[in-house]
Amino acid sequence: MAEKGVVVQKEKAGNGKQAVNKGHCVTCEHHAPKGHGTMAVPPAYSDLGKSAKDIFNKGFGYGILKLDVKTKAQSGVEFATSGSNNTDTGKSGGHLETKYKVSDLGLNFTQKWNTDNTLTTEITIEDQLAKGLKLSLDTSFVPNTGKKSAKLKSGYKRDFVNMGCDLDFDMAGPTVHGAAVLGYEGWLAGYQLAFDTAKSKLTQNNFALGYKAGDFQLHTSVNDSTEFGGSIYQKVNSNLETAVQLAWTAGSNNTRFGIGAKYLLDKDASLSAKVDNACLVGVGYTQTLRPGVKLTLSGLIDGKNVNGGGHKVGMGFELEA
Repeated sequence: MAEKGVVVQKEKAGNGKQAVNKGHCVTCEHHAPKGHGTMAVPPAYSDLGKSAKDIFNKGFGYGILKLDVKTKAQSGVEFATSGSNNTDTGKSGGHLETKYKVSDLGLNFTQKWNTDNTLTTEITIEDQLAKGLKLSLDTSFVPNTGKKSAKLKSGYKRDFVNMGCDLDFDMAGPTVHGAAVLGYEGWLAGYQLAFDTAKSKLTQNNFALGYKAGDFQLHTSVNDSTEFGGSIYQKVNSNLETAVQLAWTAGSNNTRFGIGAKYLLDKDASLSAKVDNACLVGVGYTQTLRPGVKLTLSGLIDGKNVNGGGHKVGMGFELEA
């Protein structure tokens, strides 16, 4: 009995020790600087306001009939084929893309050919020279004309910062593209520029400011001091997402705006709708018929001329294996 009592006392002492450790962790978190444990990499400049953009862009493909096929070989090579037809012009186009990854070396090889007879190749290395550093070489070649181009891309991201610099080579002189986004406690600030070395001229000068919370995002931008824009995104609940976009051009009294929403009917189907100040109403329906098979139907209605025609419809079909 005495030995059993000793064991019980030891167990209690051990539990008490654990309680002290747990309490210490709680105290550490309580006294940690604000934002401790919630550090995150901000998005790239091109992805600022992306959630609102997706509400207005994804699920809509009116005026186009499109087929996408994606497959993956046992060797790890990924193939993507896409074909489309514009119902307004009757023009058809497509592309074939292959992608291969060497995970051990952090290398990605991508080759693409389209019906305009343009060949592009991209080689990317990521997280090898430094954590968060990505380097890419993107080249293109047009056999018919012999035209060649190349672009060297670099990007670096870590907590609180995401930056990139691209060098677009040209015979007259390269063009430098740069962008940086800083983020802290949900607030985002970004700057984007393009500098033409041949003309020694700044050809792009953009600013952006935003705020991102769990279910709410706000984004504003100023492009070349003439184009002003903003968007608001909110996830109302697990099934409903809404967004509002505004745009205004200096020297014009016309303010462009739109309202969009996406509603999940069930786990396999969603309905998207949007309307702008020109009374153009877009509707899209996406249905996953089975794993790897997705159908998208969309339409555009001119609210100012409902009886006059000119409305557009579109259909997309995606296969993935």
